[in-house]
Amino acid sequence: MDAQFAIAGRDFVISVTDKSVVNSILKMKKNQDKTCQLSPHTFMSVSGEPGDTSNFSEYIQGNVKLYSVRNSQDLSPSETANFIRGELADALRSRSPSHVNLLVAGYDKGTGEAALYWIDYLSAMAKVPFASHGYCGYFLYAVMDREYTPDITLDGAKALVKKCFEALKTRFIIDFADYTIKVVDRDGTRELRQDEL
Repeated sequence: MDAQFAIAGRDFVISVTDKSVVNSILKMKKNQDKTCQLSPHTFMSVSGEPGDTSNFSEYIQGNVKLYSVRNSQDLSPSETANFIRGELADALRSRSPSHVNLLVAGYDKGTGEAALYWIDYLSAMAKVPFASHGYCGYFLYAVMDREYTPDITLDGAKALVKKCFEALKTRFIIDFADYTIKVVDRDGTRELRQDEL
């Protein structure tokens, strides 16, 4: 029952994830940050089985950091997403696959463009302008498809996130209490509060 979605503009990505950890009908935690900082300009949001999400996130974070230390440079968002996809594909063919769905958001300082990658637990990957994982996608794809434009500004994306919250509140049976909202752009990654939208 995760809610995870993101919107990419030309030079930014805004990502939203709920903070609750649920197993069946039990809410185990209500303040979990489901994002993982990979570099100053790249992060991923993770949903899926609670154990898999934390193990896979730590594994990816450690390997991306190791690459940065060994090579004195950070991976670009595209390189990071392809590395993650490869690791998921390898795990899928092993005896211990990871049931995780990811949104990788980043800003490439070399090209000056932002990128958003949708990756599912079967290691399918696509570069997309907006994306969602979880049941919330049934409601949010319609809103994002109708309101999104390729030249969307950060303020326009914030307004679109508000519309997505309204759609979830109105139509979705589960009321998520709180969300982690992060933005990545040329200045790096920062977290926003809901009242800053």
